[in-house]
Amino acid sequence: MTLELTRPRPGGGNLVPGHAAAPLAAFRREQVAAIFAACAIFAGGVALISANPPQRCWGTLAAGGYGAAAIAVAAWRRHGMGLAVAISIAGALIAPLTWMAVTGAGQPEIAVILRSAALLLQHGSPYQGPAALAAAHAFNAYNPYLPALAVFGLPHALLGGGLLTDPRLWFGVVFVIAFGCALSVSSVPHAWRWTALITASPLIAYPLSTGGDDLPVLALIGLGLALLARPRPVAAGLVLGLAAAMKATAWPALAVALALVAARDGRRAAIWFAAAALGVAGVADGPVLARQPGAMAVNTVLFPLGLTKIKSPAASVLPGHLIAQAWGGGHWVAIALVAMAGLAVAASLVLWAPLDCRPAGWRLVTGLTLMIMFAPASRFGYFVYPLGLSAWLLLSRARDGTIGESTQAAAEVSYADWRVPYRAHRPRPFQQPARRVAACCRRRLRLGVDE
Repeated sequence: MTLELTRPRPGGGNLVPGHAAAPLAAFRREQVAAIFAACAIFAGGVALISANPPQRCWGTLAAGGYGAAAIAVAAWRRHGMGLAVAISIAGALIAPLTWMAVTGAGQPEIAVILRSAALLLQHGSPYQGPAALAAAHAFNAYNPYLPALAVFGLPHALLGGGLLTDPRLWFGVVFVIAFGCALSVSSVPHAWRWTALITASPLIAYPLSTGGDDLPVLALIGLGLALLARPRPVAAGLVLGLAAAMKATAWPALAVALALVAARDGRRAAIWFAAAALGVAGVADGPVLARQPGAMAVNTVLFPLGLTKIKSPAASVLPGHLIAQAWGGGHWVAIALVAMAGLAVAASLVLWAPLDCRPAGWRLVTGLTLMIMFAPASRFGYFVYPLGLSAWLLLSRARDGTIGESTQAAAEVSYADWRVPYRAHRPRPFQQPARRVAACCRRRLRLGVDE
């Protein structure tokens, strides 16, 4: 008779190994068909409600793609799910992106990136000078992005228009590679299948078809946090530094990652991480900052905060924008709320430093959500950051269990991380020698008793 001993899986459950980790394997066919049908309804709502032509174009094409995917899941039992993912990618991403790239349609940020790339080639800076901004009458004259993001517009500036030179194509390439690598580094089974499924969802396909400048930054943040789980602080610093060189929305990720490395790996690792991140950001953005510090500050700091003569058109029903529009001083109140949210998260990093990449990721999700809600000029599209990071966190947690179990476990880990202080996790430096002395005394006492 053979006695087989098995280790219980964290979180419990008696699932077949690997079953729940496969894309859509945790759901029945009827549930998957309902998910694609809900995506079709969302896309149809965008086509009917939105007043933005690129968004209406995406909604019209994506509604048909998601609807056909739902039919494929319901009709074909054996290969319906894989076919549905392929149909949704074709209908919700490839078709609208190709059409808008060929016709030149897109959100205003695409035109800003293309112009910034042309300025970078001509003048060595992606920003217009103070004189040009003073004479400008349109918000598109400002470039709120950091210099590294202008690289995505260089193919268009060098080779002309077309699908292969459209920035959105390269946004998508960087997102797929970086997000897939983040899932692979996190040991998520079927990482590239999950990447294809998430890319086909409205969360990614919608912004990528119309704009998509936030997606490479999002994927690099996820990859940087995944590398910290190994831990590889230098590699994580290089990746997060590159993300921070593209958009300021990655700066909170640097703060959270630095707190994690300092608390878990010590001061030396934190110095290496900070040096790698600052080195990449300095190489990418330093020459422009040295050349035009004033123009860079006006475009990337004052304009997003609404402190220039031409205000950002970003608007929504989020609390920060409503407060800013309510009365004359509301704008400063919204800025103060953003600062308070950032300080609250910073205080939590000092008092309750995270010791694992998942609690650190949930801390980052919380901070980004608060800052997006209270920003004076914000829109719902920025929620792609907390939602995309949440998807990576849940999938990396789900590699040993079901999606439902992973959601509950991740919430428990995040809550526990907020409650237990850092010093309760890790002994103080002077405690280690005392423990060694006590252990040595106990060994000598045991030897004396044995004799």
